[in-house]
Parts: sequence; structure tokens; C-alpha cells
Amino acid sequence: MSTPRPASASSITPGNAHPSGRWAEAGLLVVSLLIGLGGFILTALNRTGSSPAQILQLGGSLVAVAIIVHLWVRRTAPWADPVLLPTAVALNGLGLAMIQRLDMSYERMGQTHDYAPKQAVWTGIGVVLFCVVLVVRDYRLLRRWDRWAMWGGLGFLILPFVPGLGQSVNGAQIWIHLGPMSFQPAELTKVFLVVFFASYLVSNRDNLALAGRRVLGLNLPRARHLVPLMIVWGVSILVLVAQRDLGSSALLFGLFVVTLYVATDRPSWLIIGALLFLPAAWFAATHLSHVQQRITAWLDAMDPTVYDAPGGSWQLVTGLFGMASGGVLGSGWGEGYPNLVTFGNSDFIIASIGEELGLTGTLAILMLYLLLVERGLRTAMSLRDGFGKLLAVGLSFTIALQVFVVVGGVTRLIPLTGLTTPFLAYGGSSLVANWMILALLVRLSDAARRPATTAPRIIDTAELPTGIRRHVLDARNDPEPAPADAPAASAQGAAYASRPDGTPVPDQHAAPAPWPTGASPSTAPAPGRHAAPAPPEPPAPPSDNQFATTVINPEEEQA
Repeated sequence: MSTPRPASASSITPGNAHPSGRWAEAGLLVVSLLIGLGGFILTALNRTGSSPAQILQLGGSLVAVAIIVHLWVRRTAPWADPVLLPTAVALNGLGLAMIQRLDMSYERMGQTHDYAPKQAVWTGIGVVLFCVVLVVRDYRLLRRWDRWAMWGGLGFLILPFVPGLGQSVNGAQIWIHLGPMSFQPAELTKVFLVVFFASYLVSNRDNLALAGRRVLGLNLPRARHLVPLMIVWGVSILVLVAQRDLGSSALLFGLFVVTLYVATDRPSWLIIGALLFLPAAWFAATHLSHVQQRITAWLDAMDPTVYDAPGGSWQLVTGLFGMASGGVLGSGWGEGYPNLVTFGNSDFIIASIGEELGLTGTLAILMLYLLLVERGLRTAMSLRDGFGKLLAVGLSFTIALQVFVVVGGVTRLIPLTGLTTPFLAYGGSSLVANWMILALLVRLSDAARRPATTAPRIIDTAELPTGIRRHVLDARNDPEPAPADAPAASAQGAAYASRPDGTPVPDQHAAPAPWPTGASPSTAPAPGRHAAPAPPEPPAPPSDNQFATTVINPEEEQA
């Protein structure tokens, strides 16, 4: 009786051991579509008793978007996190349903009521850019474009100052005309600056964390390493202050401090950030009129003189009363009066949802945002290279801070800032930027979740300086014989690479190891003899340092 042989490695399918999650994503997308379409149907039934044709068109557009992005993710990022896309589709669908619900009230009042179709168009543009970003199969290529990201981010900031292109809305010079629509280019600035911060900090994190002097218990880096970063950040803040864009300024400041802290693992940066924020906040509150108005409306919202003053607390108080009338379960889709709040479909869409869905619906939406941020941070923990970690942290924190600032302002926890809720509120620039952020997170999660059996057998040298990478490439193209007293592993170590989990595997593309000194193919031991040298030991796996890097195949990286 013969002993059965084990299955060969080529016959083992990695999908059985580690599911890709695409079918789970498809099931979650069905649930997300039911949530969004439920808002459309309930609003139409409660307001008109039937389903108008526009409701069916918007609902059909949402279904088409979900199918397209799911098929594209299945093709370009098969190992991506299956929760990211359904969460964004659910938020986008709920936002479209609430914007359409407000359009119906605006129509009865004789006001403009075409916000929902415009939001649907911006959703389509965001989905197109989502698919374009996913064409980039290796996110590490973004490190080569860090300077372009820096100049692109600064360029988008100054576009509203271009004569004939920019326009002022409610005292803020932050908009540009794009045909019949307006666009806020600062929303794209945060995406570009996240890429620049991640690339620069990975290249200089040791200089920022270890070099320099220690003053009053704080580690201060050398000026030549910090000044370029401070210049980019300072110019961005000054431009935003000149544009009277308080929300984007706070967002970029928080992003700058958090990425510095994560890159260097030095809590002193949080203290330095607080020390920089306090005098800046005091100057803005005492010298900038629009900031003074918002702080006064926040502190004395219930004061009748502040309530009735131009630019006072009327909008904030109306939103608070609307949420209070919703109670725990809300008044129901189409049964409330969220149209009484100014900008109820954009800045105060959380107040509109709180009125008609109540505290329960508001908390459910906040949990969706929490889930989106948690999945982004989990992706950062799973990635092995420092650039990917910082990029995932920066993108996730951007969503988290924006939601905190918006919800905090509407609930009177902090002053109003003018930002919009990601994926939910009306605003084409914010929606497009957040679909791009989602695409980057999907790409990062695909790299983090890809099993070792399907991962490319290369080593990531994106973290190495150019000189070392050139030396590695030269050594690969022209290998030198190992010294006579060197161990066998050093002579043949180039024939090994490592999987993402750190397990060394033979590199089939590596050049054959050179013969030891004094030996030649003709003098090599014949097959079957015992004089053959012992097989080389594989290199040690990477250290536990979360920013530790291994060596990349430069030719494959340049491909």
C-alpha cells in the first residue's frame, strides 16, 4: 500500500486560506444600497404619496455607481478591505437622499431646488477619479511625485486669487468657477499635502526624531531638516487665513502635527503643536473679524442681541432646536422642517439628519465614519513600509478630523468652521476629494491584505537613499566574488528575497551566486559527493520596528 504524497505547492489555492473579501463587499454593498434607497422611497412616500421620476433616476444612478466601483475594485484591487467601499456608498446614498428631500421643500418655497442632480453629477466625477487613482497599482510610486504633490497642493490653494477664476462666497475667497458649477480647490490640497508630508517625513524621520537638541524636556530637530516642512505648512496656513477659510486651516494644522507625531513617535511634537496653536488662535480671535463673529456666536448663542446680529448665532440655534425636536428616533424622512436651517444640505446636514432620523440615526452615521477611520488605521498597522503607514494614517486622520470639526461645530462643542461632512453634505469639491482619499485607502488596504503567496517577491527599497539604491543596483548587475573567509550565506544571500510577512523565500530572478575564491566550475565537487558546501542560511527577517524596511528589486520598482 503506497503512502499518499502531499499536494504540491502549485496546486494549493491561496484563496481558500485567505478569502479576498470581494463577495463580502458585494453583500455589504447591497445593504448600503438598501439604506440609501430607503431614504429616497420614504421621503417620496411621506411627501407626495408616490415615487416621482426624479427619485427613480437618482436611485438608479446610485445603484449604477455601486456596481461600477465594485467591479473595478474586483479587477484592480482584489485584496482590498471589503468594508471601505460599502461604508462610503452608504454615506453617499444617505447624503443624496437628504439633499433630494430638502430640494422638495425648497421647491415648495419657490427657491432653487436642483442640488440633488448636481450632487449626483459630482458623485459621478468622484467615481471616475476613484477608478483613475486605482490604476496606479503600486502606491510607492507616489513617493517619486512628492515635489509635484507639494507644488500641486500650493497651486490649488492660490487658484481662487486668479482674476476671473476665483469668487468670494459669504466673505470667503475659496471658490473658483467651473462652467455652471463652483469648486473649492483647497479640498484637493489636503490630498496632495498628505502625500508630501508622508514622503518627506519618511525620508527625514530619524533626523527629526533623533538629531538636534533637547530643550526643556522637548526634542527639537535641526533647522535644516524642519525648515522645508515648516515653509510648506506655513505658506498653506497663511493663504488659507487670507482666504478666510478657518476650517481648512485647522484641518491642515492638525494633519501636520499628527503626521509628525506618528513619524517620529515623539509626544513632544504634540506639545509643540499646542504651543503653536494657542498664540495663533488668540491672534485670529482678536484680529480677524469673521473669526470673532464665530467665537461670539459660539459663546453667547442664546443671547438675543447675538442671535439677531448679522452673522450671529441664528443658524446655529436653529440647527440646535431642529435636532432637539427630532428626539431619539426623529420625526421621520420628509416629516420635519430641516429647510428652516440655512445651508441645511451642506454645512448643517448633520442637523437635518438629526431632526428627521433622531439621535439614533445620527449615532449610526457617526459609527459609519468611525468604521471608515478604524479600517484606515488598521491598514496602516498592517503595512510594513513607513511611507504606506504614514499615508494611511494621514488619510484616515483627515476624515476623522473633518467629521469632528463639522459635528462639533453643529452641536456647539467648538466654533463653526465652514467645513462639510465627508460623502454626506452637498459640495462637489469635498465629494471628489473624499472619493480620491477612499481610492488611496483601497489601494493601501489591497497591499496590506494581499497574502504572501500572491505578493510579488521583491524587497521594498523605496525607503533607502538614492546612493544606496544605486549601489544595490550596481552590485546586482556586476556581482563581486565573496571573500574566502566569508560565510556561504554572504556569498549567496542575494539569491533570497522576503515575503511581506518576513518569511525568506528563494528569489528566482536573482543572479547565481559566484564561485568561492580558488574554485571554478571544473574543480567543483561532482554530484553525489559529500564535499558540497552546506546550503546558505536565509537572511534574518525584518525587525519589529514598524518603520523597518527591506531591500527592493530596483528594476522591478522602476518597471
